[in-house]
Amino acid sequence: MTQHIETLIIGAGQAGLSAGHHLRKLGRECLIVDGNERIGDNWRCHYDSLALFTPGKANGLDGVPFPGDPAHFPSKDEFAEYLELYAVAQDLPVRMQTRVDRLRPAERDGHDGFVATLGAEEITCDNVVVATGTFGRTPQTPPFARDLAPGIQQLHSSAYRNPAQLADGPALVVGASHSGLDIAYELAATRPTTLVGPDRGNVPLDWASHRIQVVFPLIEFAFNHVLTRRTPMGRKTMRQLRHHGAPQLRVKRHHLAERDVEWVTEHITGVTAGLPRLADGRTFDVASVVWATGFRQAYDWIDVPLPVQDGWPVEYRGVVGSVPGFYFCGLAFQYCFASGEVNGVGRDAAYIARKITARMGTRTLSPV
Repeated sequence: MTQHIETLIIGAGQAGLSAGHHLRKLGRECLIVDGNERIGDNWRCHYDSLALFTPGKANGLDGVPFPGDPAHFPSKDEFAEYLELYAVAQDLPVRMQTRVDRLRPAERDGHDGFVATLGAEEITCDNVVVATGTFGRTPQTPPFARDLAPGIQQLHSSAYRNPAQLADGPALVVGASHSGLDIAYELAATRPTTLVGPDRGNVPLDWASHRIQVVFPLIEFAFNHVLTRRTPMGRKTMRQLRHHGAPQLRVKRHHLAERDVEWVTEHITGVTAGLPRLADGRTFDVASVVWATGFRQAYDWIDVPLPVQDGWPVEYRGVVGSVPGFYFCGLAFQYCFASGEVNGVGRDAAYIARKITARMGTRTLSPV
């Protein structure tokens, strides 16, 4: 069976839903597909204690404010429920349990566009928006992880849920961005914990204080309008964020020190006698290792000639100029630092929707 849709959006997280909302607002046809069982499952799958870094007042997508206390920092599950609410309230065309296996150019009677293969089904489209995640969803661990002693339990942060999963004894967390900081802090309550990874800086505010609510609008102004791809400071931050990770926000060095976490600001470079090793030869005799080493973008399912540089698609504000009709939404620093936050994705989605509308003009839907 083959279906045609003007714009296919792959991914029903906040970016995909927002893109759908803005396209519908402009009167354009679209379909949002996602391989998960429920809208919001891309949030539910994270570790139990995860909470958003932005308060409720900053977590609403266009058209539906986030419910409840505007000063509350929602849990991952609360935000997942909100995404389900948003899709229903906006009457968005979403098909769950629909995974795109391949995406290729249409090459149909000289017409540009794409063909998405979903099992035995195909969907043709004039435009495609890939909204599959900020940093990609393929867990990344160093090749030498396989050389660790069999007795050392290993988990990637994507599989970590809570401390009860780990074996008793000392733990090593590798990677000091947001998830690594959160997990090291949580583990240290029940076991000796070491964190290894460079210090990527610090936003010097206590996320648990009343002050954060007062100054948050200033932070968001900087994240939305100062740290952008149009400013030297923003472009520098973009390279840092995409390739090395984000600065400390909720969990900071002094929080780790309060729980006696040793933070070694170096890299694990290999294995000696089955133990993780630093460049200077120091090893860590631990019962478990959590690899908070991020994700990589995986585009092996895309047969379109997508330009990729340093692991990231070559695009500007989500528009892939070399492939007409191909767009991204929800990339880290798609336009600014806030692109990776809920309150920044709407601007990116609206921009993509306007570009698609301009491209289609008065064109009628293509025949199958």
